[in-house]
This record gives sequence, C-alpha cells and structure tokens, in this order.
Amino acid sequence: MDQDDPGEAMAELQERHLGGLGILQVAAGTGLFAYTFWAGFLMPGFRRVPLKLQVPYVPSSRQQVENVLNVLRGRSGKMVDLGSGDGRIVLAAYRQGFYPVVGYELNPWLLQLSRFYAWRAGCAQKVSYQKEDLWKVNLADCKNVTVFLAPGVLPLLETKFLAELPNEARVVSGRFPLPSWEPIATVGEGLDKVWAYDIGLIRENMEMRETTFLQGTPV
Repeated sequence: MDQDDPGEAMAELQERHLGGLGILQVAAGTGLFAYTFWAGFLMPGFRRVPLKLQVPYVPSSRQQVENVLNVLRGRSGKMVDLGSGDGRIVLAAYRQGFYPVVGYELNPWLLQLSRFYAWRAGCAQKVSYQKEDLWKVNLADCKNVTVFLAPGVLPLLETKFLAELPNEARVVSGRFPLPSWEPIATVGEGLDKVWAYDIGLIRENMEMRETTFLQGTPV
C-alpha cells in the first residue's frame, strides 16, 4: 500500500472491516481533513501543550523520506522521530537498518494509523510508537533524531538538543532548517529539502566562537 495514497489506505481498511473509526484514522493521517478539523477533533493530547509549541500535522512526502535516509546513510544506533505523524519515517529508518527506532506523537489518531502501517508492513513488534510530549522525552541515548516541525519551535529544539544529545548524535530537520546552526549537509530542494547537523561539531563551533569573542574582548 502506498502511504501517500489515501484511497488505497481507506480501501484496505474497508476490506478488513475496521469500520468508520478506522477509516477516519486513515483520513486523518493522509491529509484529507483540513487543519481546522484536525485541531478541533483529532488532537486532544495537544490541548495540554501551550499553543506556541503545537505543530500541525503534514505528512512527509516520499522524496522527503528519501532525503532523510540519504543524510543518515552509513549511520547506526537509536533513532527517534519527534512528532512522528503517521510513522512513515520510523518505518523507513527501520528498513534501512536503524534499531531501536521510536516515533513520539501526541495525537492518538495518528498513533493508531502508525501502528496500522507498521502491522501491515510486518514490523509491529520491531518499531515503537509512543504517545509522549516531545518536550518531555529525554534524548540522552539517541544517536539520530529527525524533526519535521514548524519554524516557531525550532529555536527551543536547539536548546533541548544541546542539553541532551551526545556528541555523536546527528539531527535531521525537514522543510525548515534549525535557525542558529550550520548544517554539515543538505539534500533536496524546496519543501523536500532536509538539513543535517552533527551535535559534536555544533558544540565545537560554539566553543570556538565563544573563545574568539572572549579573546577579542578588552579587559
């Protein structure tokens, strides 16, 4: 089943007699519903999150997923997707050899859709989707992190990443770059573009800038 084709997803759910609830889950996950409906009915978990930290769901395209995997090629270790939506990046990462792979998502409808896709792919016991506020997730053991989030939350994520991630971690941001950091690689164009950042290098650059500033400051 093509995850970008809502018609196929809905047809399969109908064949499996999952009823209106299952069809609604797929519709929510494939973009058939306007954001206003999603915000009003499909995001009860987000009502506990401050408005400025809420991020509307937009499914990743095939090209975006491919670009993410491109900048992670050759890497290993734990990978997490913050705001994992319908879970397609998590599944793709597992297929590329990452383990464990975890998607964190507050929206219960999207979690159910993610688990449906994982079950259909035969990966239900091999990937994990958790209902967890991404701001409360501890990233200390993560080597690879992907985010496809709104620009307004990215400065806060920079702070979180620096506080929690190990030096060997790589962060991949899709659609929008992290505002204060210099990427080590970019792939794609337009909305399909992704930016890769190595935490150890980011810290080194910050320390160098701080040292340069202090050396140039008159006593």
